[in-house]
Amino acid sequence: MNATAKTDPWIRCAKPNPAARLRLFCLPYAGGGASLFRDWGQALPDSVEVCAIQLPGREDRIAETPFRQVEDLLPVLLEKLRPYLDRPIAFFGHSMGAFLSYELARALTEEHRGPAHLIVSGQRAPHLPLSRPPSYHLSDSAFCDRLRSLNGTPASVLQEPELLTMILPLLRSDFEMSETYLRTSRSQLECPISVLGGEEDDEVDPAGLEAWREATVGPVSVRMFPGDHFFLQSQKDALLTLTEQTLRPHLH
Repeated sequence: MNATAKTDPWIRCAKPNPAARLRLFCLPYAGGGASLFRDWGQALPDSVEVCAIQLPGREDRIAETPFRQVEDLLPVLLEKLRPYLDRPIAFFGHSMGAFLSYELARALTEEHRGPAHLIVSGQRAPHLPLSRPPSYHLSDSAFCDRLRSLNGTPASVLQEPELLTMILPLLRSDFEMSETYLRTSRSQLECPISVLGGEEDDEVDPAGLEAWREATVGPVSVRMFPGDHFFLQSQKDALLTLTEQTLRPHLH
């Protein structure tokens, strides 16, 4: 049975493929949704089925309460993924999505169902402390200043009170999840890790990317792209090309 043929609020597959050799689960940054990966299935080979994770509180799940703690979200996500583990899998995650992908990979590895590959983007290694003080609890004005510094929220949104009223609760919840995530050494993965970073990203330093080498016993590669923390968007074509090259050895 092809699980992706079902309607699933958590797992979005824009191009279902029952014959795919590998499923790529994609997890977004704070405030982001599954639509970020809507056309990835068209860009990657037919042998890859792209499954984007849609977390509560965003896009068509905006009426649902977002999670605020990794410890609460992780067991729910694991259960949602289990029907989709009937073939090899890989993870791609950017920023918040990177450490969520790592935690899912780690939990599945402990069950001897680990991924073939983990691609992490725009995130320091999970055992390193935060590079900045937490911001999720700041005043609206100060929190918006923090969002501006990341350059990921359009200025037009930050200047529109009605839009801010809608999105700030979600962003605060995602930032709380990211900033209270227990960053400590854990059991190592067994799969290869591809680490991606932006050359002008003030949030993630090269040393923080290199430190992912401690997260697995498998090989680790680090690749830098032009752009800031959201090079995921500005370098999309190059990123998809690299993703295809990264996954190609797992498609045979």
